[in-house]
Formats: sequence, C-alpha cells, structure tokens
Amino acid sequence: MNRPTAFSRAVGIALAIAAALVLVLTALAATHWPGGSGLAAGQSGSPTNGAVPNGVPSPLASIGHPIASGSPTASLDPPASDPPGSSPATTGRFGLGLLIADRGNGRLLIVDDAKRILWQFPAVDALPKGQAFAADDAFLAPDGRTIVANDEAHQVIDRIDIATGRVVWQYGHYNKLGAANGYLHTPDDAYPLANGDIVVADIRNCRILEINPAKTVVRHWGRAGSCGHHPPTSFNNPNGDTPLPDGGLLITEIGGSRVVRLSPTDKILFDIHVPVSYPSDAQLTPDGNVLIVDYSNPGAVLEVSPQGHVLWRYGPKTGPGRLNHPSLAVMLPDGTIALNDDFRSRVIVIDPKTKRIVWQYGTTDVGGRSAGRLFEPDGIDLIPAGTLLH
Repeated sequence: MNRPTAFSRAVGIALAIAAALVLVLTALAATHWPGGSGLAAGQSGSPTNGAVPNGVPSPLASIGHPIASGSPTASLDPPASDPPGSSPATTGRFGLGLLIADRGNGRLLIVDDAKRILWQFPAVDALPKGQAFAADDAFLAPDGRTIVANDEAHQVIDRIDIATGRVVWQYGHYNKLGAANGYLHTPDDAYPLANGDIVVADIRNCRILEINPAKTVVRHWGRAGSCGHHPPTSFNNPNGDTPLPDGGLLITEIGGSRVVRLSPTDKILFDIHVPVSYPSDAQLTPDGNVLIVDYSNPGAVLEVSPQGHVLWRYGPKTGPGRLNHPSLAVMLPDGTIALNDDFRSRVIVIDPKTKRIVWQYGTTDVGGRSAGRLFEPDGIDLIPAGTLLH
C-alpha cells in the first residue's frame, strides 16, 4: 500500500527538478547567448572561452592588464586609455594585436588596433642576471605560448614565456660573437618553427641555422667564412630567413640585393635581384609575390613578382610619408601593409591603393618611452585572433 504513494512522490520530485532546469537554462541563454546563437558578438564558430580554436589554452588569455602592478616600468609606460565600452577582447586590423620590437627602448610591446598596450617585456628578473635586452626582431611561436627574439647587439637569441614574462631559453654567448658551435655573429630574424626549432639568419657568418631546443644545429644553409651568392650552399650576408607555409624559406641577402625562395628540399624556386640599396626581411604575400623594404633614407617598401618585376612601390622622398630606414613590412589580411619605420620612431600602416598612412603608433621623429611612443622600433609580428583577453 505504500508503493503507489512513494511512486507518486518520486514523479513529483522529478517534475520539479525538470522545471527548475528549464528556468536555469532559459536564464543562461538570455544572459550569455543573446538571440540563442551561442556566440559572443564578433565571434565565429564555437565559443573559445580564452582558448585558441584547437582547444589549447593561450597564455595571452590570462593577460588582463598591460603590466603587473609594482613593475618598475609601470609608471613609465601606462596603457593608452580604453575607449568607452571597449574591451581588450576586440580584434582589429592585426587580429588580436601587433607585437613590436621597440629596440631603442629595450622592450617588446603588444598593442591592439586601438593602440592599447596588452603586454610588454621585460619586467623585473625577466632576463638572465647581468644581461640587457635590445631585440631587433621578435616573433610569436606557433603554439602561442612563447616569443622568440633575436638580440643582434648582444649576439643571442631569447625564447620568452608569455605567461611568466621570463627568458626560458637562450642560444649564443652574451656579448661574444663567433662562428664556433654555440656562437653567433649578428643574428637576425630568429623565427620559431612548429617543431620547436628556431631558424635564424647569422648575418656576418653568412649562414642560416636551424637550432633545436637542445641547442644543437640540426640544419644549415651556407657556412661561416664563405660569403658569396651561390644558393643554397652559400649566401652573401643574409639578413632574412622567413619560414614559408610549404616548409621552405625566403632568404634575403644584403650583398647583391637578392631574394631567394627555397623549397623544403632546398630547390631554388626563384632567385631575383630587388631594386633597393639595402634589402631587409623579405616576406611572401598571399599571391606569392615578395614584399621587401629598402633600409635606407629615404627608404621604400616594394612588392616584387617572382620574376623580379616591381608591381608596387611606396617611397616618398620628403614630407610626413618619407621612410627612414624601414626594416620589416608585412601584408595584413585586409591588404594594407604594416611596417616599422625605424629612425622615425614609429610603426605605420599604409593603404597601397591610396599610398596614404592610415594608422600609426609612435610620434613621428620623436623617440620616447611614454605611452604611445617608441624609440627606433625594428621588428613587428601579428598576434592572430582566436584568444579573448579578459
């Protein structure tokens, strides 16, 4: 006689729980997913909650402010004011942000399209004891966890952990140049690869090295003491070694003003002369052309075909648009071109259709360390979208 009563109570309890769950889910949908789309504004795909699309958490997701309170540089480098209603999670022309190697100030910055500082290096105890920092290039590793910077002036390559802001790996002998194992002579463009290795242009040793995490050279192009243009066995002072999506390299040579594209098996896909006085850090455009800058005054940025034909050139000789020793240019997803204009202490974006500057960070010809200023910036890299900052 008690079984029907127990059953009825169980049914009643189950119905009450179900009703409560419906109310909770309805409230969550209204609060977090307006319109029932399941996406935050400006997102596509499934919500990442601070993770990159493949589900691996990114250290950038934990960066809530440009620099931790108490850092000795906090008073020198306050972030730009956030516009009302803005959020560091907003992406712009650079994706998540733009990494700048602010060489003259001895620091790295990540700034967004609104010119807010999202991250910077170094803080206290970030470097090995007794070392200074003056990187001329810095690139984000494919896993999004570290940044590799080549400190040309100090003959070393640094790998920096983004989450802790510390140097966790270094190759070369600080302030000692050389050609023997473990030594470098004017390292440039140290790019992190997906396999954990680093490829670097060792300029004055006339070689490109691939170095693994154990600090062993696992591959090389050219050799110390042989500085002629005979790719892929020798190169004339290479200062660029951009890794390509197909596994090959795009190599820039100062001597002879040449750009060489190598396949993954070291086959020469093209070997062209570029009409500049001092070529620097060639990049491949989505169309397979070469974007190259002339590290001169007045400087220039050019797009050149694989056959060596100039397709586009920007290089005013006077006025606010004049470039003074630009050293790296990259094409953005919208077709505009970002570059660091070293000796005018600014990073700019040029619209190739109008040949006008449409964005700038830094005050033209005024070097400085305060908010919004740079001092001889020498490298840039895009920080891909896909991570939200909170």
